[in-house]
Amino acid sequence: MPSTREMRLRIRSVRNISQVTRALEAVSASKVRKAMQAVAATRPYSEKAWRVLVHLANQPGHASLHPLLQERETVKHVLVLMISSDRGLAGSYNVNILRSTLEYFHQVKQPVSYLVVGRKGRDMMLRRRMNVIAEFSDLPSPPTFFNVSAIGRLTVDDFLDGKFDQVYLSYTSFHNMLRQDTIIRKLLPLGGVYSDEPRDGSIPALPPDSIFTYEPDQKEILDEIIPRFTALQVYQAILSSQASEHAARMVAMRNATDNAEELLGELRLEYNKVRQQAITNEMLDITGGAEALTGASRV
Repeated sequence: MPSTREMRLRIRSVRNISQVTRALEAVSASKVRKAMQAVAATRPYSEKAWRVLVHLANQPGHASLHPLLQERETVKHVLVLMISSDRGLAGSYNVNILRSTLEYFHQVKQPVSYLVVGRKGRDMMLRRRMNVIAEFSDLPSPPTFFNVSAIGRLTVDDFLDGKFDQVYLSYTSFHNMLRQDTIIRKLLPLGGVYSDEPRDGSIPALPPDSIFTYEPDQKEILDEIIPRFTALQVYQAILSSQASEHAARMVAMRNATDNAEELLGELRLEYNKVRQQAITNEMLDITGGAEALTGASRV
């Protein structure tokens, strides 16, 4: 049985851990509110841009309008943009995105390269000997569009240069504090994406009689909006992933704090038992010594 000193050290250690987890929970709660506000602020613009691209992608001969709308006849190389976090202590957040990504592309016959956002995802990919061509980390929370524009520009340039024939986006979609889903969808070419159902089911479909008027002309708009919108998709995915990360960390730290409080209660109870046993043993020793002295004096 451990001594009272050992029990006091264990109680102090658990109490310190609970204070740390409680502080991390408070920090994550503040950050997740900011991240949710950033996601909500970009949603109206993203929805409008999505609708314009749906309209363009449904035009006859849309594949010839812009290189980013053109499907390659032969897919030789695939790029995956996976978004993870820089820090841990977020429960299964990083493990879930890694497992879903590797399972999804395990059956792909073409070579797959990875562009990773976040140190945790980079480290896990390198440990599994995956081909990581680039890594972005230390992004602010929440980031600005300028902070992540280089990521979107890199994917667009590599696709246009023919280094990759398909580009996929793998990230965690934020729904609420208790639900975050892993989303894997094709980012480039755009033509095959926007003819399908609305992404994530969050944007309503276009009415069949929608009419758009383009000024100055359709080609100039395509040259400007398609690369910008691709970068916007990456930006919004990073915002959603950061909100999911902070929510997962807040829930994980809350559970850790609750477990620490429960363990503290058990340790205090055990400490009281050990202390009471020590007091009882001391009293027995005193009583035994007194009886021995009394017996000796009678003799």
